[in-house]
Amino acid sequence: MTQAEKKKRSWLGTLLKFIIPVIISCGLCWLLFKDFDLRRMWTVIRTECDFRWIAAALALSVFSYIFRAMRWRIQLRAIGVDPPLFALILSIFGTYAVNLVFPRLGEVWRSGYIAQRQHAPFTSVFGSMVADRLADTVTVALITMFTFLVASRQLISYLSQNKEAYESISRLMFSPWLWGAAVLFVAGLWWFLRHKWKNPAARRIQTAFFELWQGFAAIFRMPGKGRWLLLTVAIWGCFFVQLVLGFFAFGFTADIIAEYGITAALVTFVLSSISMAVPSNGGIGPWQWAVMFALGIYGLDAERAGAFANLILGCNTLMLIALGLFTFTCIALSRRSHKA
Repeated sequence: MTQAEKKKRSWLGTLLKFIIPVIISCGLCWLLFKDFDLRRMWTVIRTECDFRWIAAALALSVFSYIFRAMRWRIQLRAIGVDPPLFALILSIFGTYAVNLVFPRLGEVWRSGYIAQRQHAPFTSVFGSMVADRLADTVTVALITMFTFLVASRQLISYLSQNKEAYESISRLMFSPWLWGAAVLFVAGLWWFLRHKWKNPAARRIQTAFFELWQGFAAIFRMPGKGRWLLLTVAIWGCFFVQLVLGFFAFGFTADIIAEYGITAALVTFVLSSISMAVPSNGGIGPWQWAVMFALGIYGLDAERAGAFANLILGCNTLMLIALGLFTFTCIALSRRSHKA
């Protein structure tokens, strides 16, 4: 590969990793706020929010990060890496803080930090992290299917009353272009991997698929599977209860739960979790859109839904910044004492 090709690939990688997520976040935030009365939103937050519920939600979220560190420790021990729990907790705090600035880079950072600290192979640690994230993806998929079964009547009722949204979703789901493109993509990828297996790009794709599968399959072979499953439930239980606590911070969102039950919070939780798959800085932009859409299903106006979404995400972002500062201070002090 020539120097020019290397520079081009490096530039393209930087664009995909950093610049596009920033553009997505900024674009969605502009669309979100361009018709907003920010002064009115601040008044709603200042006069109608009970911040004790927000504080309780933030405290609970810290436990979700600790449970995630405990779960990852089980996976790391299965591959012969046994870091202290406090180091793993710092790595999780740091992951979310780094993702605020460089989306998806936090996972690479935490793998590198633990690998360097424990003098372990980076690929092995990274594979366990990939398995950790794949487990979350499967969890979100299961929760999503359960939620749509439970809340199907409410969702159908909303779509029937909003014909434009119903028609848009129908056109997307039954579009021959969508399914045709999906079939062509799968067929093209299969042909490429089968007939161009000597190609360096094909080998990299095959290796990536193999490592992903190996990392995920290790979950079923490792000791402590029962504890790992319990911690998975604890992680996502904390996330969900955190959002429910946020609902009680405002009278209008508490009224939604009183009228529609916990299902309303579950629908909001699922849509907000799916939105995190969109590359953005800490979910800024997609997360608010998803929450506002979910609350709109239950009749909440955009102004109040926006106040709720922005406060919840804003407080969580500030906490992640604080945890990030705490993490990197601890790491710096640890390295300084180690050198001394």
